[in-house]
Amino acid sequence: MSSPQIEAFLEMMAVERDASPHTLSAYARDLADAEGGVDGGLMTADETAVERWYAGLAARGLSPATQSRRRAAVRQFYRFALGEGWRQDDPSRRLDAPKQGRPLPNTLTRDEIEALLEAAAARDGAAGIRMVALVELAYASGLRVSELLALKVEAVRRDPAWLIVRGKGGKERLAPLNASAREAVKAWLEARDAARKPETPDSVWLFPSPVGKAALTPRRFAQMLDQAAIDAGIDPARVSPHVLRHAFATHLLEGGADLRVVQTLLGHADIATTQIYTHVATDRLAKMVQEKHPLARDD
Repeated sequence: MSSPQIEAFLEMMAVERDASPHTLSAYARDLADAEGGVDGGLMTADETAVERWYAGLAARGLSPATQSRRRAAVRQFYRFALGEGWRQDDPSRRLDAPKQGRPLPNTLTRDEIEALLEAAAARDGAAGIRMVALVELAYASGLRVSELLALKVEAVRRDPAWLIVRGKGGKERLAPLNASAREAVKAWLEARDAARKPETPDSVWLFPSPVGKAALTPRRFAQMLDQAAIDAGIDPARVSPHVLRHAFATHLLEGGADLRVVQTLLGHADIATTQIYTHVATDRLAKMVQEKHPLARDD
């Protein structure tokens, strides 16, 4: 459910704030839920109606993160409505953000990354070579899965030490490639080129789908990672394309990397998003000292 005012708001977000398609889709879903759930719709609702809808989100079983996102969408919409003169008040002004803990991202140890790579390399033929290249690239550069699978062949043909990546909001950044990732990419390019039939046009994607007309999908990559995790003796529930990005950040910080550098490499707009990895690194180091130090003992 939508309205002309919601459509105008989404258009403003796209044009003036350069919101990504993913962000616009999330705003559209959240505002459609509010439009249908608030008595009388967003444009005529009073504070009581908005607060009643918001209180019902928890009763519907929505997570604190989802509740918070919907609150933010509605508050931004009403600010826009005030600015446009559509309303003279903001009925969302008393909405309090839901209490939510700070979940730490899942990650893998260095040994588990090695085991994952060994399991990938054990696969037969080009499938194993491709899987190694995918894992090496994700772990070496901290790419989002969308960024990884959107890579084109021309970006790596000359064996670059850095990739130019277009991330969220269309912002570009440099992503590093270490020696092992570059070797893995070289091996994949050789296998990829050898498997291509001369009469078939070459795909522009570094990791094409089986039919070659599109890139490998995130879902398929996740399935491949699940199998590699099982082969490596790792619980597949702990492994995903995004966990490889978490491991990249955590291991950099454990090695003494500056937080601002990690923020830049990950493409985070806000350093607070990056700071969560310091908690992961600190927790892991404290556990290691407790387990390995000769004088460590239980209280």
